[in-house]
Amino acid sequence: MSDALISSKLQEIRTRIAPSPTGYLHIGTARTALFNYLFSKHNNGSFILRIEDTDLERSNQSFEIDILENLKWLGIKWDEGPDIGGKFGPYRQSERIQLYNHYLQKLFNEEKVYYCFCSEEELEAERQYQMSIGQAPKYSGKCRNLSQNQVQQNLAVNKPAIIRFKVGPKIIEFNDIIRGKITFDTDLIGDIAIAKNLNTPLYNFAVVIDDYEMKISHVIRGEDHIPNTPKQIILLEALGFPKPHYAHLPLILGSDRTKLSKRHAVVSVANYRDLGYLSESIVNFMALLGWNPGNDREIYSLPSLVKEFTLENVQKSGAIFNIQKMDWLNGFYIRQKSVEKLTEMCLPFFVSSGLITPLWSQKELMAGLGGPPEVTGYKITETGEPISFEYLKKIVAVEKERIKSFSQISELTDFFFKNKLVFEKSLLRWKNMTDDEVIRSLTELEKTLDSIKESEWTKEKLEKFLLETATIYGDRGALLWPLRVALSGKKASASPFEIADILGKKKSMQRIADAKEQN
Repeated sequence: MSDALISSKLQEIRTRIAPSPTGYLHIGTARTALFNYLFSKHNNGSFILRIEDTDLERSNQSFEIDILENLKWLGIKWDEGPDIGGKFGPYRQSERIQLYNHYLQKLFNEEKVYYCFCSEEELEAERQYQMSIGQAPKYSGKCRNLSQNQVQQNLAVNKPAIIRFKVGPKIIEFNDIIRGKITFDTDLIGDIAIAKNLNTPLYNFAVVIDDYEMKISHVIRGEDHIPNTPKQIILLEALGFPKPHYAHLPLILGSDRTKLSKRHAVVSVANYRDLGYLSESIVNFMALLGWNPGNDREIYSLPSLVKEFTLENVQKSGAIFNIQKMDWLNGFYIRQKSVEKLTEMCLPFFVSSGLITPLWSQKELMAGLGGPPEVTGYKITETGEPISFEYLKKIVAVEKERIKSFSQISELTDFFFKNKLVFEKSLLRWKNMTDDEVIRSLTELEKTLDSIKESEWTKEKLEKFLLETATIYGDRGALLWPLRVALSGKKASASPFEIADILGKKKSMQRIADAKEQN
């Protein structure tokens, strides 16, 4: 066990996730939140949610709402946060400005910071020159020695400025729980920008203050933050704060091993939720993005993850985002649900695809009462025919083994809600069948199915009668393939016995007749 983990046993474990409300909850941020949550709960600690909203131009309350709602949906619950409070609040940076101002004034009083009036153009030219001569780009310190008189004159005329911290020559070392010892030479960093002004802190300064004031024991975040860590340690030391333990998680990569982006996959949790992925499958999938349990086990509930999770089993190399693995996990969790529950979960997707339409309580509609009216039932949109929940359950049941996300249900089952199917007649052909042979098969099907009484129209009876006929007919496919296509209009579907059972005798016979007509 590492020194950091040994010493962590002697203190209260407090971890945090600190998203900026400048976009929807990213799958990477959600994974970081999950690992922080698992580590704290595994060690009987506290997990804190903090909103880093000092970027007022880009921050948006709707993004904050999305972040909170989707973390809750995933089951990642915080012990302190902006919505529930806590003894170390407030938990929005925009409400902590006075605190940042206090520490900035302290650094000014100790002459550890200064105003920098260099323009963006000057700084960019400086960076370009340094790179052209093979130097690591850093601020030259040009404004470090301005006189107080010069500073006051510039401020008096509102000359644009930022506040920089004076960085002296030093070797910074820290032990990363995942990566071991990491060393930085501050000579490569230069004086760092820590605030736009006394009331607008920048990331590296605000996070140091917040982590100290909120008594964060472990900073667990993505490896893209490694360059920020020495800057934050410099500020910790200047302010006399203790150093937390650090653990930098591997980045999530696309299939081409570059950082995950929209060109690789959907990246927001809300999008996966809208596509019909289950929260438990996303949590299971995210846990395996960089964490290796040390065995072949792949199915983990959130409670089992809390029990098993350790930072020592987090890998250093990038974690590949494999959508096929996510689909497999989602399919597994879907199959664990009852048909009743699955049907309830599929209802919004049937409605949003336009296959079925809700029937509203006319009393409420007439009264114009506030809020959504009560849904009293559903009808097939195309035909206006009322449709029962039991009928929908049968449809969902036959696809339970095939669906990987609820958004697929409409495409897989749309033929159940159609009055008449339209498809290429060539689809009816089994292997090298001619049009005449297709007609003969469909006619044989009509004859066989017509002989089955409606009281005996069940999947089991249909399968028995049709397989017997197909055996006599010779090639089973020559009879059953045209039946599948006539009933579903698709190349791939549930078995024709299951489809015919759900459609009933009248609709099944009509579809065979329609297929003959189309051929």
